[in-house]
Amino acid sequence: MRTLTASYFMSLDGVIDAPQDWHFPYFSPEAMEIVETANAGVDALLMGRKTYEEWRAFWPHQSGSPMADFINSTPKFVASTTLAELDWAPSTLLSGDVVAAVAELKSRTGGRIAINGSGTLTRHLLRAGLVDELQLLIHPLVVGTGKHLFEGGGGPVGLELVTRQVFPNGTAYQTYAPAGRAA
Repeated sequence: MRTLTASYFMSLDGVIDAPQDWHFPYFSPEAMEIVETANAGVDALLMGRKTYEEWRAFWPHQSGSPMADFINSTPKFVASTTLAELDWAPSTLLSGDVVAAVAELKSRTGGRIAINGSGTLTRHLLRAGLVDELQLLIHPLVVGTGKHLFEGGGGPVGLELVTRQVFPNGTAYQTYAPAGRAA
């Protein structure tokens, strides 16, 4: 069974929205190594409609960097009830019951599936027990406004700390697994 990993740049106050506006002063060689390691073994990207539309507006026009080449060439699975078609290849639309669609995707043979962005989708899949690992690169700043990873209520989800590193600039990298499933 494939694993599903959700990764986020996050501020101390839990904001994950628009990290391009605040995370670069903290993007150290250690953080770059984490990002590169997080992409190892990933052969599918999972995203919601909003992230797809944001990334579709930017990434296809980028090339020549390992990150751009990775994002543009990796199969993307897009959960949406409003999109009818996708024009950024290779992309597949997941419509209808997203929990069932992601469970089926995880049951296929392949590498790791990554979610970057799509906080609403991550929260939904975490509560459904489909997220295997949550990776947080927590920046030592308070952003104040923006979308938070855990907003909008919902029941509690138990997590276990798997790893923790603190970099010289104060950024902390923490990974969590659902309670009872930590490796």
